[in-house]
Amino acid sequence: MMMMIIWFHLTDRGYDGKYVLLGDTNARNRRIEEATSKATAFVDSSSPLSPFSPTDGALGNRNPSFDPYPRSDQPLAFPSRFWSSVLEAVAAEERCARAGGEIVRSREIGRFARMARVTATGVPEKFQSIQLQEEFDTFDCDVHMFPDLQYLKKRSKIIEIVSVKDVIFVVAQSGLCAAFSRTTNKRICFLNISPGEIIRSIFYNKNDESLITVSVYASDHFSSLKCRTTPIEYIRRNQLDAGCPLFETESIKWPGFVEFCDMNCKILIYSSQDGTYKVFDLKNYSLLYSICDKDIVDIKISPSMMLLVYQRTLGHVPLKILSIEDGKVLKSFNHSLHRNKKVDFIEQFNEKLLLKQENENLQILDVWNSDLIEVSRTEFMTPSAFIFLYEKHLFLTFRNRTVAVWNVRGEPVASFEDHLLWHPDCNTNNIYITTDLDLIISYCKAENVCHDEGEVPSVGSINVGDILTGKCIAKICPLDPHLQIGPRKRGDAGRSTIGSTIKEALENVTALFYDEDRNEIYTGNEQGLVHVWSKPHISRDNLPACL
Repeated sequence: MMMMIIWFHLTDRGYDGKYVLLGDTNARNRRIEEATSKATAFVDSSSPLSPFSPTDGALGNRNPSFDPYPRSDQPLAFPSRFWSSVLEAVAAEERCARAGGEIVRSREIGRFARMARVTATGVPEKFQSIQLQEEFDTFDCDVHMFPDLQYLKKRSKIIEIVSVKDVIFVVAQSGLCAAFSRTTNKRICFLNISPGEIIRSIFYNKNDESLITVSVYASDHFSSLKCRTTPIEYIRRNQLDAGCPLFETESIKWPGFVEFCDMNCKILIYSSQDGTYKVFDLKNYSLLYSICDKDIVDIKISPSMMLLVYQRTLGHVPLKILSIEDGKVLKSFNHSLHRNKKVDFIEQFNEKLLLKQENENLQILDVWNSDLIEVSRTEFMTPSAFIFLYEKHLFLTFRNRTVAVWNVRGEPVASFEDHLLWHPDCNTNNIYITTDLDLIISYCKAENVCHDEGEVPSVGSINVGDILTGKCIAKICPLDPHLQIGPRKRGDAGRSTIGSTIKEALENVTALFYDEDRNEIYTGNEQGLVHVWSKPHISRDNLPACL
């Protein structure tokens, strides 16, 4: 599966935020500061990591200690998260997904490729009789193992979930990362190897079956990103010392970043100190080549190629296409621009270049034969995000909570009938696209859920939509009378204790993942809880409850 997600307009990390627009440095800085000011409001001023001195009041002097929600002068961590389905993280989550390091760009939304695949045939049956089966608490009483870093003990929302070989990995916004076993339904371990480590993002490398953590550390004042790889089997046995650091010679400080590209099996690292981009092999972490050019303002990754975007002039933007395998220049050209109009986005989609300026038509340019298609600005309005489905030559756009499907000619293919997203800016942590690129699973607004007068709705539903038709084929909704908590036997040590009701489990969902092998949906919420939604395991004991 090949897919890429592009976010514009920056938001608050985890994927709560909007992403920066291409080439607009001032706008980028403004958005970073806006998102940062929002995020710091959630930090306890008495914490040693608070951005404000506790004696200075709400607007006091900056504490020299690190702010887990970084300021614009600190490195950002770009949530690494998948890339065979990916989040090309925008030109701009663009280097900004917030965290205390640079940017960890990468994001799969359908995650890594798998052998077992979900197809549209029989899909409704796959999601029938779904129940709430398990509940895991990331912030339970055992978090006292971090006495030196009290901030990790403070409850915060789940921002990332990845499931690998019956192990569920979750990252909280505070920087705590935990692994849970679906075999025992108990926590295996915390992946923070020291009290001073704040994990910003995780990435599953299927090439060596390891988990890469991207972190910042108190030992260097949280100033740079550090990567570490640990085999899944060793994590399963809680042998974290079997992991080893990566890229130790690289200095990844703001505005540097690291980006994982699963579809091309590459890692891109940008060092801001010397303005050098380095491409590594994801199979063995060896350096392939370097690109040193301070005029590059962004790099877009597509199957087998990279698009280098240079600083625009008044009348055009210089572009260069490289082979991602060896860095060889395949084509250099200039694309004409309307003077004095900002660029909303520039994206590479297979052999097509998508470009739109403010209040102008969408341009779709074939980079090899220069054929140009224009789509009226009234038909195609600038979205907040894209998801590119490379193998199907389709792309999804997200705007004002709605999703639409387009082909490479800029023609609408489908719009979704019942898929109103929960987050207005499209939070990718709450979206999953299957490896066959046929289904989209999202956290959406729930219909007809009653609330007290004046109460802000907090309960949503998990909707499954068909990408080609836009039809809603399944839904996990709090109003479904058949939706219940999976039955369990008294004293069953193999099951977790569920303290939430169905409604509470569907409140304020902040992260979502679909395990295609197990046919299970995992959700995380603002309280740091993780819920498992799946069909019941039919045994002699629970057969009556399943009928």
